[in-house]
Amino acid sequence: MFKLLLLTTLSLSSYPTLFASGLQGSNSSIALLASFNDSTDKPDSRVVNGREGFKNLFVENSLTTNVAVKLNPMAVSFVEGYVKSHTTRLTNMKAWGKPYFDMMEGVLTQYNLPAELKYLAVIESQLKSGAVSWAGAVGPWQFMPGTARGLGLRVNKKHDDRRDYIKSTHAAAKYLTGLYNIYNDWLLVIAAYNGGPGAVNKAISRSGSRNFWELQRFLPAESSNHVKKFIATHYIMEGQGGLTTLTKGETDDYKLALPITAVATDKYSVISVSGRYSAQAIAQAIGMELSDFNYLNPGFDKSLAMGNNYNLRLPAGKLQVFQAQKPQILEQSIRMTLATAVQ
Repeated sequence: MFKLLLLTTLSLSSYPTLFASGLQGSNSSIALLASFNDSTDKPDSRVVNGREGFKNLFVENSLTTNVAVKLNPMAVSFVEGYVKSHTTRLTNMKAWGKPYFDMMEGVLTQYNLPAELKYLAVIESQLKSGAVSWAGAVGPWQFMPGTARGLGLRVNKKHDDRRDYIKSTHAAAKYLTGLYNIYNDWLLVIAAYNGGPGAVNKAISRSGSRNFWELQRFLPAESSNHVKKFIATHYIMEGQGGLTTLTKGETDDYKLALPITAVATDKYSVISVSGRYSAQAIAQAIGMELSDFNYLNPGFDKSLAMGNNYNLRLPAGKLQVFQAQKPQILEQSIRMTLATAVQ
């Protein structure tokens, strides 16, 4: 029996009808495809790095993205059922599909995209080049004719590049990069890949949020399930979550929770502290916005209140100020704590 990894502090389909609803007619899609009119089989140098949002998560520009990430508890109930029903099939696919996965991973990394996006082709087509949806989407990445042509693929009576594994993977990489440049959030990218940017934009507008778990009920059910199936497929294939299974907010929190050696250290100084220090007292004493302090030091007050040591992270130059005023800051921290207790 598999064991799911839960993340309590942070916040996938029959052959899908890619872009069948909303994509071909949406303004954002038209503009997006227009940028690829001169597409070739080589990465477009104009494309912004699709992993820019994760740049501080990797050591020495590692291309490995399958890091241990716990699953969002909101996805667990769905994942449990999907894992139970599909583990055998997907486990077998890991063996026979390895040549396809290796190729896709190679193409995706050329575009600086997370290699785990290869699992999108699993839920799109089961890696089948001949897959055809009821709406006319074709190939391993399930492109509609207009979308494929907009990405530089030939689609006519004699040729259909949508069935070509390599060419269609290049096209998918270009499109995924374009979507990421719009949403900066992989869960929203996957939803838009299925239902079109128009559907995602509408859900954002109606929900007032860019967090998938908050706006999912405003998405078409197929698009919402597409995201969850991607998460579950990744879990089955890797035994864990990954960077593309997190919302942008969760990614930010995950980045801050990494060991200090895994993030950029030239801008920060780190010192281990213990005792009854308070975030507010430290921020006031060193001339720092409390929100900025909490961003660098999530859970600071709670951790110290539990008697734990904490690796305090401060902007370079602020550490000396903190060390020079430690007695006064500790005294002020205790005063603030007592005042709060009295209230």
